[in-house]
This record gives sequence, C-alpha cells and structure tokens, in this order.
Amino acid sequence: MTHIFAIANQKGGVGKTTTAVNLAASLAATKRRVLLIDLDPQGNATMGCGVDKYEVERSMYDVLVSNCSAGQARTPAAEAKFDVLPANGDLTAAEVELMEVSGREQRLSNALMPLLPEYDYILIDCPPSLNMLTLNALVAAQGILIPMQCEYYALEGLSALMQTISSIQSGPNPQLEITGLIRTMYDPRNSLTKDVSEQLTNHFGDKLFTSVIPRNVRLAEAPSHGLPVLLYDKASKGALAYLALAGELNRRMKATR
Repeated sequence: MTHIFAIANQKGGVGKTTTAVNLAASLAATKRRVLLIDLDPQGNATMGCGVDKYEVERSMYDVLVSNCSAGQARTPAAEAKFDVLPANGDLTAAEVELMEVSGREQRLSNALMPLLPEYDYILIDCPPSLNMLTLNALVAAQGILIPMQCEYYALEGLSALMQTISSIQSGPNPQLEITGLIRTMYDPRNSLTKDVSEQLTNHFGDKLFTSVIPRNVRLAEAPSHGLPVLLYDKASKGALAYLALAGELNRRMKATR
C-alpha cells in the first residue's frame, strides 16, 4: 500500500520543506521507495534534493496544467535514493489556470494514480497558504504531517489549519486524517518550548510524534549544498533526528495495516 502524506502548515518558516526533503531521504535510507512532490513555486524542496529547478524540462506545472504524466516529469534526486517531481516559478501560473479546469482540485490525485504501485511513500511539500495547490495536495493525501515550532504564533496557525482540514474532510476528501505533528527547531532549554510541547501532548496525544527535530546548524547548511542532511553530515543531530522520525513513521504505518 502506498502512503501519501501532505506536509502542510499555513504558517511559514516552520520547517515544512526541511522535513519533506530530509524525511524523504531518511525513509529511502530504510529501503522504502519514496517520491517527493514539490508543490511550492519557490522550488526549495527541488533545489534541496540537488535538482536544478531552472534546468528541469518538465515540472509540476506541466503535470497539473498540461498533458504531461507524472512519470514523465519525475527525476531522481541527485545523490539521495528517491524520486522528485520538481517545481519552479512556472507553478505560480498553475493556480490561476486551474481555476478554469473541470475537476481542478483532483488534478494531482488523478496524476498520481499510475505511480502508486511504484512507491511505498509519496510526500507532498505544500506551499505556506491555502490555495489551489494546497487543496490538490489535501485531496490527494491520505494523511497530513504537520511540522510546527513550539511557540505561541505556531499555535495560532495550527488553529487555522485545523479549520482547513475539517472543511476538506467534510467535502472533497472525507478520508483525510492528521497522521501526526512534528516538533521542529526544538530547543528544550526554552521554557516556552516546554509549555507549548505540553499543550500539544495534552491536546493531540499519540498524534504527536515522540521524535523531535532540534535546531541544528547542519540542517541549515545542507540545502545550500543541494543535499539532505543525511548525505551532508550523517552523524549530525539533525540527520539522526530525521532517521528517528522515519523509523517512528514506519512503525506507525506498519501498525495500521
């Protein structure tokens, strides 16, 4: 069975792309077949995998708007052992053009159908807003992974995201579930971090991953080298944290079979 996850949070700067790239690499390291979809016009996940967004012949724009199949647009990550459906600035136009298309919110879901037998995990890096691209991701996904910082404003953004998820569940994707929340940029020395973490535990219970992603210089440096942190510095705290998260996700998925 293929597990499709949207990595989403309407608040920016919480580590969505960092999580998408590094979780993909860590899952691949556990011998899972992984496809990473970049749905953000900034193309940061694409570049972070070592794929030059300026050089790709086909991108997610072509998949969503043109008659390009997802199989034709995918490309292997440069050194990591997973595939990427890349994005670049062209994707900005897709949201406008999709407004004129019938079944526009299901374009991604339909495009992925032929690829499902080839992958164990499909991860979708969403833009930091609720737009037609994010809607496509949430309709295609079975679950949502929510990266978030343990700070006050992150809780505010989480409330808005819960409303969005509820509207998707009552509409185009009743099967959509919150798979888990991931605490990113975690600093246990900060009292606010501890307070917010306790609130999350009380409210979400076992939906909160026990694995936490620490603030880590290597995690911040890796994208500039076009590498997941696992390939940049496999002994770093960031690399070990994402390996732990991948292991925890694998165990959760195995338990749901």
